[in-house]
Amino acid sequence: MFGTLSEVAEVMVPASKAWALYGTLEIAKLVSENIFENVQVIEGDGGTGTILKVTLKQNASGSNSKTFMEKFIMVDDENKVKVVEIVEGAYLDIGFTLYRVKIEIKENPKEDNKMTCSSCLVKITIEYKIKDEFAANASLVDTKRIVNILTLANEHLLKSN
Repeated sequence: MFGTLSEVAEVMVPASKAWALYGTLEIAKLVSENIFENVQVIEGDGGTGTILKVTLKQNASGSNSKTFMEKFIMVDDENKVKVVEIVEGAYLDIGFTLYRVKIEIKENPKEDNKMTCSSCLVKITIEYKIKDEFAANASLVDTKRIVNILTLANEHLLKSN
């Protein structure tokens, strides 16, 4: 079974400024401080091949923190596209064979007639594959965490503008 979910947000900064956050390890630092318990760089400098170990915050029930590893499969600075896949833990432990997040940043098409764009669109897409016998677990995939990351990043970009 294959599925996708996506969210788009308009950010009132140029695409180059948004990419300076999303296209680098800066986004990992920002979410580490606010959404996850910890994000540790295992390998790489933020480019293709970078591997991160992510520790989720302890949930309200007090269960142990969960960790997973993700790898930057593609970082395309020219087209402002980043693809990250979970390579260990999390969804892969519950029947998923693929959990991929794609981040795309584009100049706002509403501003095509201006010399310089002052806003951009950030699109985050989740793609996943799950074994048929675990199909019920597909309902666990949602955009809640992505919306939180988009909101946090947008606030950060606007403050630093």
